[in-house]
Amino acid sequence: MSGDRAQGSAGASGSGRPARPTFFAIFPSIMLPMFLAVVDQTIVATALPAIAADTGNVERASWIVVSYLIASTIAAPIYGRLGDAFGRRRLMFGALAIFIAASLLCAAAPTIELLTLARVFQGLGGGGLMTLSQALIGEAIPPRERARYQGYLAAVAVSANTFGPVAGGYLTEHFGWRSVFLVNLPIGFIAVLLTRKLENRVPEKSDWRPDPLGLLWFTIFVTTTLLTLEQAQHVDRAAVPMLGGLFAASVISLVLLVRQERRAPSPLIPLSLLGLPAIWRSDALAAFQGAALVSLITFLPIYLEVVRGLSPGETGLLLVPLTIGIGTGSLLTGRLVSKTGRTTIFPVVGLALVTATLIVLAASAQALSTTALGWLLLCNGLFMGTVMGVVQVTVQYAAGPKQLGEAAASVQFSRSVGAAFGTALVTAVLFAVLSMKNPEAARLFAAMTEHGAHVPSNLPAAQLADVQAVIADAFRIAFLSIAAFTAVGCLLALSIPVRRI
Repeated sequence: MSGDRAQGSAGASGSGRPARPTFFAIFPSIMLPMFLAVVDQTIVATALPAIAADTGNVERASWIVVSYLIASTIAAPIYGRLGDAFGRRRLMFGALAIFIAASLLCAAAPTIELLTLARVFQGLGGGGLMTLSQALIGEAIPPRERARYQGYLAAVAVSANTFGPVAGGYLTEHFGWRSVFLVNLPIGFIAVLLTRKLENRVPEKSDWRPDPLGLLWFTIFVTTTLLTLEQAQHVDRAAVPMLGGLFAASVISLVLLVRQERRAPSPLIPLSLLGLPAIWRSDALAAFQGAALVSLITFLPIYLEVVRGLSPGETGLLLVPLTIGIGTGSLLTGRLVSKTGRTTIFPVVGLALVTATLIVLAASAQALSTTALGWLLLCNGLFMGTVMGVVQVTVQYAAGPKQLGEAAASVQFSRSVGAAFGTALVTAVLFAVLSMKNPEAARLFAAMTEHGAHVPSNLPAAQLADVQAVIADAFRIAFLSIAAFTAVGCLLALSIPVRRI
């Protein structure tokens, strides 16, 4: 593979550096931008009720989340391509400037429409922060050492996902919802100062030319795809025509995008790179792992509150072992890859064990004590953490030093789409099972998930027991659906040709 021959030079300049100075010179400058981008996906979640109440637009509150996701997904390949052509340190400054300015605009927005627009700009900055952070690891660190640093980044991302809702709730309660955006300003300025410490690596002269048509079709494709998946989560016959129109627009834009990228001199989406087996299979693995992880984190709290009757506080505590496990698994996997050079063996074994834990969860979740469930979630997280760093290392290794940004962006895009697809599919499975077994249970469940309530206690005892039993059965099928994602991911990891670096 041509990428395999090229990768040896990637990070060669850093291969002779002592490990500790390299860590403190590189990682803090990359960690903080990544933390900012990830935490802003979740910190807003607990502020949404306050935002909706203040602006009087409850029905449009989801725009605030979806707009950031769409913009960050679109931004990922743009920053990856431009970073390869013009230098990633320079692009990082630009992404931070956009992110900080957009955070200020979000805090000052008087209406939900203007807040949504500001979140689009914030997502354009956040997508760059995530992609450039991953690519800078590949640029500065030798191939064998990258897995360790990617493990650190994965731990940062998990910590940010866990920290976001907690911080968002605290800030909203004590300082108002605008503070969840204002807190980005001091952290962002610190990130700018740290970015100045990064080495300014100037790429070789590039013959890069803009690809406006590729950007247009890609933007339409991402927007319509994510909106299709978001709309598919709401089971409503009235929405079917809109869903069909969005899906048709997604397919047409994809066809036009592929046609444009095949003939563009400097394509935004490098089809030749994505055609390499090591890369497209790694990206597919990232998509299935993202589908499993995000759908599990999304629906497990609902299960714990609705079926097991736990309070939000108890649910949050029970999720801690899962997030700790993912961070620990990422760190351990990174060290093992750096020490042994082996890559795919870890996600193969890890995802096989994740699948087993999910099957156990589906079969006996109600019979497990809270302590036993916590241990099961810890094991699930440890094994789930074997994937993130390995995927990034593999695609960067296969792509070579000249296309590190594009490789990192492909992983980020795959995870985003996989997460959206997985959540939509598990939602559809849940409601399909509920509707077939008990339409009244489906109606109550929709109301509970929307308003964060438990099963109404004023129901007759027989009806209450029936509703809870039906919802529990639906969650068993949902957990098995998530297990199917990880099983496919395991097979994909087994098929990746690059097994050692």
